Amino acid sequence: MKDGIKIVTIGGGSSYTPELIEGFINRYHELPVKELWLVDIEEGKEKLEIIGQLAKRMIEKAGVPIEVHLTIDRREALLDADFVTTQFRVGSLDARAKDERIPLKYHVIGQETNGPGGLFKGLRTIPVILEICKDIEELCPNAWLVNFTNPAGMVTEAVLRYSNIKKVVGLCNVPIGMRMGIAKALKVEPNRVHVDFAGLNHMVFGLNVYLDGESNLDKVIESMADPKNEMTMKNIAGLTWEPDFIRALGVIPCGYHRYYYKTSEMLAEELESAEKHGTRAEVVQKLEKELFELYKSPDLNIKPPQLEKRGGAYYSDAACSLINSIYNDKRDIQPVNTRNNGAIASIPNDSAVEVNCIITKDGPKPISVGDLPVAVRGLVQQIKSFERVAAEAAVTGNYETALLAMTINPLVPSDTVAKQILDEMLEAHKEHLPQFSHEKQPS
Repeated sequence: MKDGIKIVTIGGGSSYTPELIEGFINRYHELPVKELWLVDIEEGKEKLEIIGQLAKRMIEKAGVPIEVHLTIDRREALLDADFVTTQFRVGSLDARAKDERIPLKYHVIGQETNGPGGLFKGLRTIPVILEICKDIEELCPNAWLVNFTNPAGMVTEAVLRYSNIKKVVGLCNVPIGMRMGIAKALKVEPNRVHVDFAGLNHMVFGLNVYLDGESNLDKVIESMADPKNEMTMKNIAGLTWEPDFIRALGVIPCGYHRYYYKTSEMLAEELESAEKHGTRAEVVQKLEKELFELYKSPDLNIKPPQLEKRGGAYYSDAACSLINSIYNDKRDIQPVNTRNNGAIASIPNDSAVEVNCIITKDGPKPISVGDLPVAVRGLVQQIKSFERVAAEAAVTGNYETALLAMTINPLVPSDTVAKQILDEMLEAHKEHLPQFSHEKQPS
């Protein structure tokens, strides 16, 4: 690559962007970013300006020569880019609030990336990411696309299957959060802990845990079985596991597995929480307002600690680490979403999986884990089937394919309920689902 890197961040007006800036500043000595282009859409112009000014103050304070450019012209930004990161939300938090509220009316989990909400976020997002891929192919064909737009697994699946872009990596903060939680439970520094991750995005398991090279899986499972040591995430209710279940499972689940293994309890918690405080999206809207008020201050020139309350801690840091490792051919191990290529035996080779990879200048090389334990294999395969069918529905705009995807999701109890939710959500989101506009919904 040329001296000085050009990075384009699509969704640059996101409240997460200051963490991305901090990550590039901290790594500047080995990752010489020359140009950072923050891109947003017309509706996000005000937020983009606030974030852009904060980014410039952070960079000035750090004394590194990174040029920050702000634009709503994506194509202008993409020309000759080396890396493109994507962190956008089609329909903003208002759309997420609908994804969460509408399923709850039918006593179905309403969540951003799981169940009906995850399906609709994918239906809105995939056509946009595929348009971005066309621009990348034309304007910066050698660039790496690093996606952390949710649902990251489904989005990566769609890029691998429906675009010509091969240099794509999906990212999530869940594995990092799990490793941090495990380190805390073991009362050690995170860099001493290694976890063998395998599965799908928001459906990833820790198959083994090592402390200084020695397996500590049993100790971590016992820690998870103890309610006082519960490891959770800021955006997921920390309902405790049945100790005998977690011991029998024999691997480390992620926070999102509660939606599948504790569905009725999570639904009850969501219904109560939505009534008392609003859905998670409505809570986040308030948090975002507070964050952007902070970001406006001309005296602020660091990433504020309040950002961690947003629920996405480590996202941007993971992106910076990944870019750094590709650029410098570090050959370190990171959990990312990439083409399976035989790493997990029971998932098709051409599908996206979330698995530990060796990160090289040629991208991620998945580390083979063989097969997943039989107790978790079926659920992972079912979610992969859902992602595949959902991605097809997003691309084709076919009503029946969307209904099929909704119905085969394990959080949806029947085809009738699936159809009711699908019809209401298609109407609620029609502004952001033009691919379905020609479809007459079957009676």
